[in-house]
Amino acid sequence: MSAATSPYAAVLRTETRLFRREPGVLFWGLAFPSILLVILGSIPSFRNPEAGLGGLRTIDVYVPVLVLVSVITTSLQMLPPVLTGYRERGILRRMSTTPVRPAALLSAQMILAGGAALASVVLCLAIGRLGFGVKLPSQPLGYALTLVLTATAALSLGALITAVARTAKIASAIGTVAYFPALFTAGVWVPVQAMPNVMARIVTLTPFGAAAEALGEAARGDWPAWSHLGVLAAWAVVLSAAAMRWFRWE
Repeated sequence: MSAATSPYAAVLRTETRLFRREPGVLFWGLAFPSILLVILGSIPSFRNPEAGLGGLRTIDVYVPVLVLVSVITTSLQMLPPVLTGYRERGILRRMSTTPVRPAALLSAQMILAGGAALASVVLCLAIGRLGFGVKLPSQPLGYALTLVLTATAALSLGALITAVARTAKIASAIGTVAYFPALFTAGVWVPVQAMPNVMARIVTLTPFGAAAEALGEAARGDWPAWSHLGVLAAWAVVLSAAAMRWFRWE
């Protein structure tokens, strides 16, 4: 059977059509980080070098932060309620009796969430570069590796929320509760580089705090610190294992 006619490809096409019909998901997952970047970049003081940031401008620091917002939003706001809703309505149970296994639906949702996050990341980088003169990452391999590890950890956290939530409403509530601490550790309100030393050390032990530091280092041209990559990898492994351990199809 060709890939174009395989059950997995059919599920992915169907889920893609459904995804495009969700304006709220498209806005928060794709447009919101870029709109926030435009708003922040429009503040004159954010375009001036800051001694406390090592000569960088505030907008330079916020581009990696909003890249993280893209990944966090798609993973915690889009993925859990959709998958939990499918399980709640018995769709996954019914799929288990057909040639299309429930894993196909899970894979399709992971691909869509990852694709939405990637599109939003590219949009943020393009707006930062073209609109505000923010340099593109000077260490692209380190930047890409950090993004892969971050996306793995974030999507695994979304899958874990799906695993423990009994209904789509509960999944949305848990995702929202997790969303704001994730944004804080990513540096939305205060960039990690500007946090007090003790707070910064604690925050960089979280997946998104470590990701913010690693992305900032790669953006400046340095290879991300192995300590930050190690924290990200550890969280990705732990969250993935927990999601697989507790995930239920029905």
